[in-house]
Amino acid sequence: MLPIPAFVALILAYLAARTLMSEGRPLLVVFLLACAGQSLLVALVGGYGIDALRPVLPVSAAVIPPLAWITLHDALVRRLSLRASLTHMAAPAFVLFCRIFAPETVDVIVPLVFVLYGGAILWRLRSSNDMPLARLEAGETPARLWTLLGWALIGSALSDVLIALAFVTGNADWAGWMITVASSLVLLLLGVLSGNPAATGVEQDERESPAAPSAEVVTEDAEILARLEAFLAREPVHLDPNLNLTRLARRLHLPEKRLSSAVNRVTGANVSRYVNAWRIRHACALIAKGATVTEAMLDSGFNTKSNFNREFRRVTGCAPTEWQAQAASDDTEGGAQKNHAAAEPGHLSAR
Repeated sequence: MLPIPAFVALILAYLAARTLMSEGRPLLVVFLLACAGQSLLVALVGGYGIDALRPVLPVSAAVIPPLAWITLHDALVRRLSLRASLTHMAAPAFVLFCRIFAPETVDVIVPLVFVLYGGAILWRLRSSNDMPLARLEAGETPARLWTLLGWALIGSALSDVLIALAFVTGNADWAGWMITVASSLVLLLLGVLSGNPAATGVEQDERESPAAPSAEVVTEDAEILARLEAFLAREPVHLDPNLNLTRLARRLHLPEKRLSSAVNRVTGANVSRYVNAWRIRHACALIAKGATVTEAMLDSGFNTKSNFNREFRRVTGCAPTEWQAQAASDDTEGGAQKNHAAAEPGHLSAR
């Protein structure tokens, strides 16, 4: 029979292969492969009794939390230099040192590494929602998924502590059940990550300072938004599915944070919602002209139907198919005016 950790390893390896084939971030592929390798080691040691690999487990486990932190920055925040990335490998190096010279400390050091990096990821996401490298199409989904991963690292530390206590108290037979439960929770986590992003919670606007902006800042914010609207009307870069905050700010010759804060204060929405509202406006116009929902989705800067359906319902209050049916049935002048008004950028931005 295949142990559950081995099954988890197969799923993670599949996700790594799919990420690689879809030209995803190389570091994300490495991270998924590292998690798959760790699950495989757990299966070989716990499921098949290969005790010769047991000393490797804590060292290989300590690689995962810093690699998660590096992957988060590479995928969503900013590229880390090779030197900065290698600095984080001090954690597994220290665990290796402890494994050789002070093995009794390993059961404390490894969970501590998981808690510290899991907490660092949660603090980074809580202190700032700015993810300049994330595709704007994804909305708040990346922040939610990485928040879930941060908590998963902390949960893994807790499971390690419980397993260690099982051995210390002479209840080694409990460890197998604990590993099974932990691996099953990993499967549940993978199911959540691959599920519908719209089911993970309500989107939150970017956090801003509670202090009221000065009159000069308010004026400057309005000017920035006017520049952005004129730019999008002139050059429809919002139809590019790979558009992110960094690229948009660079085209406007503005710092990323300045553009983000201006959009948030003027519209009450973050840049992702604002740009997606323009995309939905374009999709509504295409559907009204007779395009299919799929054609409108692909031509409006969306790659995934889940993101498109979520944003379409948020902006218009109905599903794309409902809008399409309404557009087909509204042949009266009042119905045409209603569709025209709903497609105005001011209406979409206000939602």
